[in-house]
Amino acid sequence: MATASRPAAAEQASASSPRRDNSNAPAPSRTLGPVSDLERHLPTEWWRTLFNSVYLRTDGDVVENQENTARDIDLVLAAVQPAEDDRILDLCCGQGRHSLELARRGYTDIIGIDRSRYLVRLARKRAKGEGLPVRYSEGDARKIRLPESSRDAVIVMGNSFGYFEREDDDEAVLRSILRVLRGGGTLLLDVVDGEWMAKNFEARSWEWIDQAHFVARERALAEDGRRIISREVVTNANRGIIADQFYAERLYTRDEIAGLLARSGFVDIHFHGTVRSDSTRGQDLGMMAHRMVLTARAPQKAHVAAVAAKTQSVTVLLGDPRLPDLVKRNGTFNQEDLDTINRLKEALEGLDGFRFSYIDHHKQLMRKLLDAPPAFVFNLCDEGYRNDATLELHVPALLELLEIPYTGSGPACLALCYDKALVRACAMSLDIPVPEETMFAPGDQAGHLPGDFPALLKPSLGDSSIGITQYAVVHNAGELVAYLDYLAGTLPGVPVLIQEFLSGREFSVGLVGNPGKFEALPILEVDYSKLPESLPKLLSYESKWHPESPYWTEISYKEAELDDDTNRALVQNSERLFQALGCRDYARFDFRMDSRGVAKLLEVNPNPGWCWDGKFNLMASMGGIGYPELLRKIVDAARERYPNLAA
Repeated sequence: MATASRPAAAEQASASSPRRDNSNAPAPSRTLGPVSDLERHLPTEWWRTLFNSVYLRTDGDVVENQENTARDIDLVLAAVQPAEDDRILDLCCGQGRHSLELARRGYTDIIGIDRSRYLVRLARKRAKGEGLPVRYSEGDARKIRLPESSRDAVIVMGNSFGYFEREDDDEAVLRSILRVLRGGGTLLLDVVDGEWMAKNFEARSWEWIDQAHFVARERALAEDGRRIISREVVTNANRGIIADQFYAERLYTRDEIAGLLARSGFVDIHFHGTVRSDSTRGQDLGMMAHRMVLTARAPQKAHVAAVAAKTQSVTVLLGDPRLPDLVKRNGTFNQEDLDTINRLKEALEGLDGFRFSYIDHHKQLMRKLLDAPPAFVFNLCDEGYRNDATLELHVPALLELLEIPYTGSGPACLALCYDKALVRACAMSLDIPVPEETMFAPGDQAGHLPGDFPALLKPSLGDSSIGITQYAVVHNAGELVAYLDYLAGTLPGVPVLIQEFLSGREFSVGLVGNPGKFEALPILEVDYSKLPESLPKLLSYESKWHPESPYWTEISYKEAELDDDTNRALVQNSERLFQALGCRDYARFDFRMDSRGVAKLLEVNPNPGWCWDGKFNLMASMGGIGYPELLRKIVDAARERYPNLAA
């Protein structure tokens, strides 16, 4: 959820069309016309898609107003009186205006969480641009993914409380805040004064928000009198209506919000007057017109020993360093692999609330699982059982048979995604762009080979770029036949995909979570700019396993700079694939543009590489998420799938 004044209009998923306009104006949208009952048209979860670029346009007079932000933070500092080293959570942080202002004033341990992917991306960009040490992530306020007692203060600013249909969900937010606050920690809540608003809201208003856009608003009390239902219609003078959306906010009186806080477990509830917000346009302030500010404290919590009693035992499954591994350099675990495992263990040992043990001896794996079934498994055995990539799915299959809960995708998903041709077919069924492609099975005749060049040859089955070398891009029939012969010797019996070679920008999308609770990491772009012109631009086997190769030394990664439409399309296509293929907890999706700028799917990686210097952790670090925190997010996402394990 975002810090909202009048929750801004956004395109309805069922009614909107893609935005492709250099003026930044959204495409025209369908409107319902006059309606007699606003509440009947209110979507249950309107807040999931509402907060986007249109929100910042319609509400920018208030929420992009630096004077308002500075005044808000003055009030926070006076009411909470945090120490400079206090750990602060800005919940429902929106585009980060309050957390960034705290960082400008010297606070260094700040986390921002919001439901809006668009606003979180914008907050990260602003923090990076100013060099401010604020970490942002997507999340549901009812289930804050932070360790218990890990924050000294939580602020919920900008009227971002009371969006849910049921009051029970508001209580769930408060209980989630209580869990992450240390004993004696402070919550500051900035919320509309419900008693005043119910008597004084404007039923209708309209205003020009810039030279080309105006917005018309309708408001009415819900049937039970507990919420204000609003409708906002945004119109472009040249293009017509671009958004028509309904939203709501629950109205709490002083006594009601104090009672809710007390029922949720808070103590020492104090009111600190009202918040004044000004509009740079001097227009309708809507739900920001009259707000009250209050603080409450978390009671002192049980001794640390009681917390330690709740420690979750986690068994980590890894590849076996005693056995050959044909994918790795020289076919065996190297020192860098052992160093990577040590980095993993160091990161995991730093996670509060968990006790980790490790199994990497595959000859003993079945016996250990049978003799003493783990309470929960962090499955990082992406090498496969006995370091055989074709047996990766056998590890979760065994855990399923033994009814042991575990992280990551199940055997069916791993089997499906191991076959690139099947993934391509799934993407095509979802209308997700894919490269032109022909499958060449062993025994096919050369006369059936395609003649479009350049082409990329890669095995249909496999991972870790095995079979994809600098010679995999071919420019004529002779090179094609020669590389087919090479693959037949390297991977006998494995079908080969002959694919159009995509020459454009290459991206990776990382998702953590599960359908309905995804967090998209910042999109990564592969930087080929330093690679010698004589080498084809691709992530080959050499880039992962040959330190002396230019593919290893000259390829780097950076955060992708993309327009909103492209960013949104990449993430949405990844989410659709995640669900269709049955991925769980975390996955990586690789895309590359063709010469026309169309981003096409390369492959899907369930249970992607977990190493500290891999793509997935690089994407997390671009979003200010540390390696231990990323590992915790994966574990937490899995635990939420098992009701008996969820915190």
